[in-house]
Amino acid sequence: MKVHFINVGQGDSILIETPLDRTILIDGGPPEAGDTLVNYIKERRINEIDLMIATHPDVDHIGGLVKVLDEIDVGGVLDIGKLHPTKTFAAYMNRIRDLQIPLTIAEKDTPIEIDPMISLDIWNAAQSLTSPNASSLVLKLNYEETDMLFMGDVGKKEEKEIQKKHDVDAELIKIGHHGSNTSTGMSFLEAVDPEIAILTYSKDNNYGHPVPRVIEHLYEINALIYSTAALDSITVETDGETLIVNPRMNPIQKFVEEQAG
Repeated sequence: MKVHFINVGQGDSILIETPLDRTILIDGGPPEAGDTLVNYIKERRINEIDLMIATHPDVDHIGGLVKVLDEIDVGGVLDIGKLHPTKTFAAYMNRIRDLQIPLTIAEKDTPIEIDPMISLDIWNAAQSLTSPNASSLVLKLNYEETDMLFMGDVGKKEEKEIQKKHDVDAELIKIGHHGSNTSTGMSFLEAVDPEIAILTYSKDNNYGHPVPRVIEHLYEINALIYSTAALDSITVETDGETLIVNPRMNPIQKFVEEQAG
């Protein structure tokens, strides 16, 4: 199984190639990342996305999906079903409607059946009277002995609820909300006890992501930290037992190129 954390700048996009060659795209970064995202997918000779998942309707998560819908065949869409008053959200929904792509509303504790060799479970979904971030999908991916947690943009309150209900132990975690101060509580991190932590953000962001506290907590639990800001896109390969992390660029190489530029 390959899981790609694609560098879409200040946003999220995760591409999963399952053991039986099914393809899942979770989020698509901001609108300006659309071309980058499509090129990344096509470079891997992927001609169809079997399932597109939008964790929540914020622009930095669905913006690039519009371009994907225009350029690549999409078999189905899983969405949280929350309306959002932006032109980007309207464009995204209109494309799905115009292309007549089947749309399913995500429900908490409902498994996503796409490849019998993996399990993909929804641990958080839309709730009434909550913000898009609090309604963000949290997904648990399992392949044999390997567990991965994708935290969307949820906050500490949702982390606590998930921790009460589930065994959150996982080898890899995509840190919630780009490492902002709203998420990644220490007790939750200790329970997950990840070997690998992935942070998705742009080093030029205006939000202060990631905050020092999150990085300090990750150091305290001895997680290996990988970020799209430092390493460009990151591919994690697993046979279900061991994990191999392949960043597109190493930090020293990136530093040298930036100095030369």
